[in-house]
This record gives sequence, structure tokens and C-alpha cells, in this order.
Amino acid sequence: MKQILVISGKGGTGKTVLTSSLAALARGAVLADCDVDAANLHLVLHPVVKEVQDFWSGQKAAIDYEQCINCGRCLSLCRFGAVKTLKNQDGSLKKLVIDPVACEGCRVCYYTCPVDAIRMEDRLSGQLFISETKYGPMVHAKLGIAEENSGKLVALVKQKAQEIAEAEGKTWLIIDGPPGIGCSVIASLAGVDLALIVAEPTLSGIHDMERVMDLAVHFGVLAKVFINKCDINWDNTRTIEEVCQKRGIEVIGRLPFSEEVVRSLVAGVPVVKFSQGEIAEEITTLWRKIEAIFGEGVVLSGKKEQRF
Repeated sequence: MKQILVISGKGGTGKTVLTSSLAALARGAVLADCDVDAANLHLVLHPVVKEVQDFWSGQKAAIDYEQCINCGRCLSLCRFGAVKTLKNQDGSLKKLVIDPVACEGCRVCYYTCPVDAIRMEDRLSGQLFISETKYGPMVHAKLGIAEENSGKLVALVKQKAQEIAEAEGKTWLIIDGPPGIGCSVIASLAGVDLALIVAEPTLSGIHDMERVMDLAVHFGVLAKVFINKCDINWDNTRTIEEVCQKRGIEVIGRLPFSEEVVRSLVAGVPVVKFSQGEIAEEITTLWRKIEAIFGEGVVLSGKKEQRF
């Protein structure tokens, strides 16, 4: 099984557009959406959820009011402003409360409470979904509002997807990665065979592309660059190509800006299945190159194509 991760240094470069089309071309791959903070691959692939698993991560403080003496020690020590006061109409202190969104789970209040009135409670941070699409099984997740540990949830999504791929004897695991270079991207990169970096020819796009390149190189992951919307600024496109040449990283393909992509997204269909125009041809060529990297035959429209 080969793992293909589609990532970028910034959001909005076209990762999901590309991932959904690769999923359609791969014919029976296992799919994973590791952008757990803002997953959107489901908007194009329309998965039918088969199983839901709760994601528990970390702990937050809670007050046992039968023990609490309202001494205010937790209020004075909390550096995150998570401990609040509720007052009576006359202004006197009614009770202390802990804001679960502001609480960082640092346990200062837990360890310093003189009457042991603080307890640490496990928190439900999100959900993991195992679904079925017309292009194969899909594992995706949703992190709760203001919740953390996205890297841990990404690792669980990948682990479950790998288990499914191995159990079903799949050749490909195609992963829609998160943007940026944070912990969720690092978790996504673990163990993958190819990082396909989607870049756009803007100044911020070039800067963030270089950062995610550095990350892939640091972890020893084979990286290739795909330039999306290459014709919106040819000078910046040439800059991307020059950067890649200096770093020894191949530009594996280019895609012009096209309203065809917009229409396919509105229709909720991978662009390679929406039309057979230039965009579909370029992405199909990209997929053939990916197959060639790993020495796999190419199967498109039920027809065996010659390897590169």
C-alpha cells in the first residue's frame, strides 16, 4: 500500500479539488481527510457514514460544589482567566465557575485547592467517522469547537484508514491533508510515501510552500510540487519553478485557473468526473505520473494504459 498525502503551506490552494479527483482516478483506494479542524472532502465525495467513534482527549477542571468553600484560591492562580465569579444581587460572591472553553487543563487549581474541591474530567473533543463513498472507504473526523490535540485525532484517522486498507488489500491510501506546518501536518506526514505539495503563484503561497517543503524534507518524505492556478501570475509561477529547481524538488504538474473547477464544486462532483476538458486531462496526467513513481500500472476508464 502506498500513501499519498496532498498538503500545502496555506489554505485555499486546491488540495481538496485535487484529492477528490485522485480518489476518483485511483478506482478503489482508501481515502482519509486529515484536515480535522475544517474537513471538506465530504462535500465532494458525499460519504455515507457507517460508524461513528467519539474522540476523547485531555481533561478540564470542574468544581465539586459540595466541597468548595469559595476561598478564591483557584481564581487568583488561574493564568487563563478560566475561573469566573457569579455574584448575588447584593454583590456578594455566590459561587465560582470554570469556563470550559478558557480552561487549558493545566491542573494548577487541582493541585492547589485546599479542600480538594477541583476534579479533572475527561473531555469529548470530537468524532471520527468511517464512511463509504462511490470511490472507496473514507475515514474522516470533526474536531469540536475550541478543542485541541488535532495532531492526535489526525493520527487516529490515519491509523484507522491504514487498517482498512490493509484489511481490504488496497493499493492506495489517498490523504487530504491540513494546511500549514503545525502538529496536524506533522502527524499527516508520518509514514507517507509521497507528499504532493499544492502551491499557488502568490507571494504568501510561495512563502508557505517553502515552509512545508522544509517540513517534508526534514522528515525524509519524498515531495513533489503541483502548481494550481498557474496562469494568475506567471512571474510567481516561474519563481515557484526556480525555488523547486534549487531545492531539487520536481514540479510534477500545473493547472490553470478555470471556472470548470468552480462549477464542479458547486455540483459536488470531482472535476475529473464533471467534464473531460483541459483540467481533467491535466489531473489525469498527474495521476499517471504518481503511478509511474511507484511502478504501478495505470487503470483509467477500465483500460490499461502503458506505464511511464
